[in-house]
Amino acid sequence: MRLYRQGDDGEAVRDIQDRLAALGFETSDDPTGSFGAATGAAVSAFQARRGLWIDGIVGPDTWRALVSAGYKLGSRILYHRVPMMAGDDVAELQRRLNSLGFDCGLVDGIFGPDTLHGLLEFQSNRGLAEDGLTGTEVIDELTLMSRATEKHGREIVRGHQWLENLPRSIAGQRIYVDAFCRDDAEANSTWGPGVLLASIIQSQGAVVIRSRSVDTAPAERVRALRANRLGVDVIVSICTVPEGEGAVHFFASEMSKSSAGEALALSIGRRLQLPTSGRAIPILKNTRSPAAVVALPRFDAATTTLIAQGLLDLYSEDRSGRDPG
Repeated sequence: MRLYRQGDDGEAVRDIQDRLAALGFETSDDPTGSFGAATGAAVSAFQARRGLWIDGIVGPDTWRALVSAGYKLGSRILYHRVPMMAGDDVAELQRRLNSLGFDCGLVDGIFGPDTLHGLLEFQSNRGLAEDGLTGTEVIDELTLMSRATEKHGREIVRGHQWLENLPRSIAGQRIYVDAFCRDDAEANSTWGPGVLLASIIQSQGAVVIRSRSVDTAPAERVRALRANRLGVDVIVSICTVPEGEGAVHFFASEMSKSSAGEALALSIGRRLQLPTSGRAIPILKNTRSPAAVVALPRFDAATTTLIAQGLLDLYSEDRSGRDPG
């Protein structure tokens, strides 16, 4: 899709404004169908709430998030299909099933095979028709059970288990090194540090897989899908941001977070003396492995070495008795 930003007009902008208003983000100071300062501010506020990059521009990821936010559990029947259903209703289903012990994987709002498995287990356990459909009967049963018990979701428990079972050495681990490439400038500035990061990690015995080559710039979602297809153990991404916005990000949404990803981000953040924060961008949201994105205005050999050391720290750290959640 095309990008929508300040100065644009038309029916698509009106649709964006309507969706923002329905979610509580006011654009009324702008004329209907005109993308002015108020609409830009509303888009930025929405992006901040959803853990997206904050630029006030409606691109593919922000548009998907706007559409997803419009779905509430019970507003449609959910089931597994290709392309997979996505939305806040799927995320709420995942959150409820996980909290009841029916493992749907990461609460990412995407109705994939893990969500289907968790739903079928729930239906079997509760004596419901095992049809993989989330209709009124399933939602009523979920509501009834949720009132009786609320606990950490299975995705949090799995993150704890992953950390407890992490080997004490990175040797043999499959590490996915991802260099962002949203434009030519970023692709050029992250490539060299990405190669250096990969070589440092590889020198410690890890199996390193790079997400792209020097002359390609695959979309973030494509790089995320490749990581899943290759079954990597850990993902470390690097991207550029404006001055003063440096941080290390892990997956977090309004409904869930990756505790393993957070531990990875904290380990790298300590080395770089950077804050950590949750984001729901594709390389974090759409990947199955623990992942962290290091966002800096620029990378040099010293900072790249610190990123590698932060990753190595996670493997050598004493995790006995630690609660990473």
